[in-house]
Amino acid sequence: MALLEVENLSIGYHSQKGYLHAVEDISFSLEAGKSFGFVGESGCGKTTLGIALMRLLPPNGVIGEGRILFEGKDLLKKSDEEMRGIRWKKIAMIFQAAMNALNPVHRVEDQIVEAILAHDLMHSKEEAMKQVEDLFVLVGIPKDRMRDYPHQYSGGMKQRAIIAMAMACRPTLMIADEPTTALDVIVQDQILGEIKSLQEKYKISIIFISHDISIVSDVCDNIGVMYAGQLVEYGDKVEVFSSPAHPYTKALLSSYPTVTGEKYKLEPIAGEPPNLINPPSGCRFCHRCPSAGVSCKTESPVWFELTPTHRAFCSYIR
Repeated sequence: MALLEVENLSIGYHSQKGYLHAVEDISFSLEAGKSFGFVGESGCGKTTLGIALMRLLPPNGVIGEGRILFEGKDLLKKSDEEMRGIRWKKIAMIFQAAMNALNPVHRVEDQIVEAILAHDLMHSKEEAMKQVEDLFVLVGIPKDRMRDYPHQYSGGMKQRAIIAMAMACRPTLMIADEPTTALDVIVQDQILGEIKSLQEKYKISIIFISHDISIVSDVCDNIGVMYAGQLVEYGDKVEVFSSPAHPYTKALLSSYPTVTGEKYKLEPIAGEPPNLINPPSGCRFCHRCPSAGVSCKTESPVWFELTPTHRAFCSYIR
């Protein structure tokens, strides 16, 4: 049985301009100890998906339909109290812009201790402090910096502290939303190395959310390419990157330098994503797609299975 199974999940937001279809009919699964990466342009629904898995959508956010099965149980049927027991204890999240997630008026150590004590009443404060010390060693922060305030940390140290906080209760699943944003490439590589090391050591399953294909290809076993709220390609990373099938995946790869050794001509993706308050009735990528057929504007795409582990959401795959 998969650790996480998402079935036909649709999420939207009520706004003054109307109902925004942020995520539509997404399904995927994640095996224990494996990593799944979601990649796509900003605004395609990646972060909304991650927040929904934690049941932390804002008040105007709505899960329209679908199921989120974690360890065989539907999280959407859990009470708020039950979800509070699951968050951080079993499912933790490194939020987007995590460097600003630490409370500036509290010492870093105290913030992580508070998270531990909130989810494990068996710990004393002294035990929790010792656990924080071990976590700091684990993520590469000197122990003598535990009592510092967030403003005394560099960007990379703040990011490591957030990873330590996410690891504090030894979760089964970690959701990492753009964990290396705003970091230089050297620190990015160090942070990614820390994440992979923690995954291997503790057999954690990871959902990695990023707009950077090169980062996702380095960290994840499987890839989901998202466009305008929909999953358009899904499969093993080697298959997706070496044999991209959906026109958007091909366009996305063409807009980046070499990812896996294959040579792609660097080209921008023309046009803009559609308005998700009034999404088009046919393929959402058709007005930007160089190989769109006449029916693409009116007929919804269908899933095409290229291999047992590689699928694409397109009616005109050649």
